[in-house]
Amino acid sequence: MKYKWLNKRNNKKLIVFFNGWGMDEKIVNNLEYSNFDVLMFYNYTDFAIEKFNFSYYETKILIAWSLGVFVCNLFYEKFKDFDNFIAINGTQKPIDDDYGIPKKIYDLTVDNFNELSSLKFMKKISSNVDIKEYCSRSTDELKAELISIRDLKTDNLFKFNKAYVSLKDRIIPAQNQLNYWKKEGVDVIKLENMHYIFHEFSSWSDFL
Repeated sequence: MKYKWLNKRNNKKLIVFFNGWGMDEKIVNNLEYSNFDVLMFYNYTDFAIEKFNFSYYETKILIAWSLGVFVCNLFYEKFKDFDNFIAINGTQKPIDDDYGIPKKIYDLTVDNFNELSSLKFMKKISSNVDIKEYCSRSTDELKAELISIRDLKTDNLFKFNKAYVSLKDRIIPAQNQLNYWKKEGVDVIKLENMHYIFHEFSSWSDFL
């Protein structure tokens, strides 16, 4: 797993962002930082993580998108004292017939993944933005990341405070997301968007 400070200017507020599968910082380059430092995690082909001391920050928020909504839970002990947890188009059961991507679809995606299927997949993420422009990773890397996520499990789950759900999501079915967050008793904000929504926002603070 990799990380990158998108903004680090000794602000007293911190956002830790767990990105979605296959993406890097280009996917959120349009967002203003306001008075937040922002640390991004991405590239889930392994799950080693650096040691960080967040005690300097007075406000600490975790935002996760897509498969990142599950991956972040692997590091429960490192982030459990954060003040706020926000999910965007994902659930804590990412490969699940009722609450995530149906298992058969996920397995078929992995088994048949190649350059052409990668392009088709990217088009399902957004109709307004060419997601491939934001993804500079190779097809082999993308497939390896899908495989590494498939068998992950954790018993510790964050209690999310808010979940954004795009009703036109073609990656993680919207109804499955709604089913999951209703079960968890989490407030949901419904959007008339596809899986990628960051182009509709101007600042990280807009998600709070």
